[in-house]
Amino acid sequence: MKANPNKKYRVASLISRNISDIILFTLKKEIFKLVSVNQVEVTNDFSYAKVYVSHLDSRKVNEAVEELNKCKGIIRSELSKKMDIYKVPELTFIKDDTYENGERIEAIIKDLNK
Repeated sequence: MKANPNKKYRVASLISRNISDIILFTLKKEIFKLVSVNQVEVTNDFSYAKVYVSHLDSRKVNEAVEELNKCKGIIRSELSKKMDIYKVPELTFIKDDTYENGERIEAIIKDLNK
């Protein structure tokens, strides 16, 4: 069964918004205060979701990802209360290094232009 791309995007967007709220308002750990959910990718059958996160303090992002993966059962449980979907996906939290990659590419381009 192939998921409708629009439905897949809507579900990912809804998961992203709800996880952001859960991290902000339900989880009380200090490390989560400056975490942002940047992107969510769901599989075609909606059984798995990769959640890309970053932290305002780049030195703490690995610790935040580790803590989020420890709390993913709680987050998934809260997500099931907020969303009206057949199956709430298994969550995996991953460090989003898009910004760092962009900075690295920009530095390379500046060096080439010198």
